[in-house]
Amino acid sequence: MKKKKVVIAVTGASGAIYARILLDKLSALSEQTIEIGLVMSDNAKQVWKYELGDESYSNYLFKKYDKSDFSAPFASGSAGYDTMIICPCSMGTLARIAAGISNDLITRAADVILKERKKLILAVRDTPLNLIHINNMKAVTEAGGIICPAVPSFYSKPKTIEELATTVVDRIIDLAGFESESYRWGES
Repeated sequence: MKKKKVVIAVTGASGAIYARILLDKLSALSEQTIEIGLVMSDNAKQVWKYELGDESYSNYLFKKYDKSDFSAPFASGSAGYDTMIICPCSMGTLARIAAGISNDLITRAADVILKERKKLILAVRDTPLNLIHINNMKAVTEAGGIICPAVPSFYSKPKTIEELATTVVDRIIDLAGFESESYRWGES
């Protein structure tokens, strides 16, 4: 298996638990990566602290980048990153990506991933959806991105909020091409 260079972005949508579980899982899958870059919006840090009650995002050993650091390697296609995951992805971030607006490192990196025809996964987190949201999802999908709504599944019979959120993260991990143990429908 080819090792991956991955960008993880966390935006200010509700759902910090998804980001935490994703970062935990990627930490455990480090043998499948060359490099993981992490960028968080200011709102993401506030939501994380509010929803999870801590600032543990700073404890991860991934290389961290400020949202305005356009010298980050993944701000250019020449750096060779092959996957970007935005989890959770706010509707504002989705809209800027769909419109091609690169006003911060998150949207610039997404633009680079799309132009290089690499894998962009957006774990969008909002409900209900209006037509603007749906059209933005359509535009990103037509550009090659993958919309993976943060909608948990129940067929694995999750018993805790953590297990429920993990159903979404396991799907993201699969979409990103990582080999990972998770519940599989129809398998014992």
